[in-house]
Amino acid sequence: MGGGDAGQAAGEVRQARQAREVARPSPSASGQAAQGGRRPTRRQAVGRWGEDQALECLQTQGLRLVQRNFRAPGRGGGEIDLVMQAGDGTLVFVEVRVRRASDYGGAGASIDARKRARIVLAAQHFLARWPGPAPACRFDVVLIDGQGQPPVWVQGAFDGGQGGHGAW
Repeated sequence: MGGGDAGQAAGEVRQARQAREVARPSPSASGQAAQGGRRPTRRQAVGRWGEDQALECLQTQGLRLVQRNFRAPGRGGGEIDLVMQAGDGTLVFVEVRVRRASDYGGAGASIDARKRARIVLAAQHFLARWPGPAPACRFDVVLIDGQGQPPVWVQGAFDGGQGGHGAW
């Protein structure tokens, strides 16, 4: 194979690669996550499903979605699954927990002091960006234990103070 043949072969490989790239569906069209073009993990998919269930439950109770998956900046800043607003204007920061079974304490058992602190920190970051004076706030939890079980909505599950922890 001469030098020209190698150049031609390399060009054909490049064209074939470009054709494959054009033929690939976009990440959103193929159901892949937009970040990095990867499919969500099973854990992420279950979490998203749980958030969808919680959102539907809360909306049927009259709450309005303000934001979903708010992340506080920085490492360890925390995330709030759902930020909702009640009819009276109260902002409701919602943590959603899903477990396949109620073994080992169920969905609520994994909301420890460290997790609560991260949620409170994320809420503080969220409120720092809120236009105008901060409204009344509360921290709720929606628990989903096992498939086919209805979500359990715990209002005022914990507070934003350092000492108290509401139902937890």
